[in-house]
Amino acid sequence: MLHVDLDQFIAAVEVLRRPELAGRPVIVGGHGDPNERAVVSTASYEARALGVGSGMPLRIAARKVPEAVILPVDHEAYMEASDAVMATLRSQPGATVQVLGWDEAFVGVETEDPEAYARSLQAAVLARTRLHCSVGIGDTLVRAKNATDFGKPAGIFRLTKENWLDVMGERPTKELWGVGNRISARLAALGITTVSGLAAADPLSLVPEFGPKMGPWYAQLGRGDGTAVVDDTPWTARGHSRETTFQQDLTEASQVDDAVRQLTAQVLEDVAAEGRPVTGLTLKVRYAPFVTKTHAKKIPETSDPEIVLARALDLAAAIEPDRPVRLLGLRAEMAMPDDARKGHTPTRSGW
Repeated sequence: MLHVDLDQFIAAVEVLRRPELAGRPVIVGGHGDPNERAVVSTASYEARALGVGSGMPLRIAARKVPEAVILPVDHEAYMEASDAVMATLRSQPGATVQVLGWDEAFVGVETEDPEAYARSLQAAVLARTRLHCSVGIGDTLVRAKNATDFGKPAGIFRLTKENWLDVMGERPTKELWGVGNRISARLAALGITTVSGLAAADPLSLVPEFGPKMGPWYAQLGRGDGTAVVDDTPWTARGHSRETTFQQDLTEASQVDDAVRQLTAQVLEDVAAEGRPVTGLTLKVRYAPFVTKTHAKKIPETSDPEIVLARALDLAAAIEPDRPVRLLGLRAEMAMPDDARKGHTPTRSGW
């Protein structure tokens, strides 16, 4: 199985539209105004080399690289480019494609020469879209996903059971797909700081910290094990979320109340298009200057907007009244259809 990951995707799409930006530090975020409250969606490799990273406040990025070109986010352009890439992958001989997002997908194929197949994928994507991609090859989805990091940019790398620990063993656990900074910190508190340490851990020893399902699963990640099947079942959204960064901090309860009402209306519009009831809510609060907290609550299945709004306002009651609010976000979880995929796919979602 192969993991295909487009290189600096959003920045690359922008450079295709503006060829004069090739080789220059490009930052994409918000409305393209370095004075607004927004974060970096992506940065070109040139900007990354100067210290700019995704999620960085746009103002800080602009100060760090004053010569950078800052552009607004254009969702429609990125979706159009993504659709072309995924269509190209699906058109390849024998390919089963599992889309992970705008800029990445797994490709399952039977071949005696996966490197040659990977090169043919890269060539096909480049020919149709003028976008470069890196390809990770693995005998599990986890190994293929992690292999891509070693192939960037525009390269190919293979990780299998045979070389997994040789390559990954001494790396920090946060580099594993599905771990990230928070889980890595919790593992470190247990004395596990490297991939090899996690691979050697007794799965049962992780249960007290992570639970009977996730504890053994993290130990499995350390070994690079897991599913070896690429599933092309259409993806079904588990929820919808909206968030707003305010140009001026909210300092009054009435302002917070109005903002939560607006977010709820936006999320419910997205949910209504799915035709599935809401089963849970998560309110994301970012206090000034940059401290983020979340408040979550499961609710009985409902499609009643008034009930959802009431529960969202209940969550908002947990917002600390004496702290200015910089950002609010709301996510609604929905009931899954009976035919939706039940498998667990690790992500690095901020929600």
